[in-house]
Amino acid sequence: MPPATHPLARQLIGYGVVNVSFTHLLSEPGPGGVSHGHLRRGTVVRIIERRQIITQGNSVSWVLAEGNYQPPVVPPRGWLQEATVEIFDRESRANTASRIMGP
Repeated sequence: MPPATHPLARQLIGYGVVNVSFTHLLSEPGPGGVSHGHLRRGTVVRIIERRQIITQGNSVSWVLAEGNYQPPVVPPRGWLQEATVEIFDRESRANTASRIMGP
């Protein structure tokens, strides 16, 4: 797993594809986040930041994701557990994986 990144390290880490039936896009990483909406399997997102959050002694990786979601999610940026997305270095690879995964 790549290390956590500082938000100013670069503008984009990569592209992610949601790999579970659905997941909530949260206002903040960790159990205290409020849901902005949900994303379905195959949704492509831009990954902007990665953080490690320690909850009850366990470290969990989270990613800050943004995208143009259908149906719209407001705001279009929020946190996902990294385990719920596959991360790619190129948008074309993420789009290919999304098509293969299907809805």
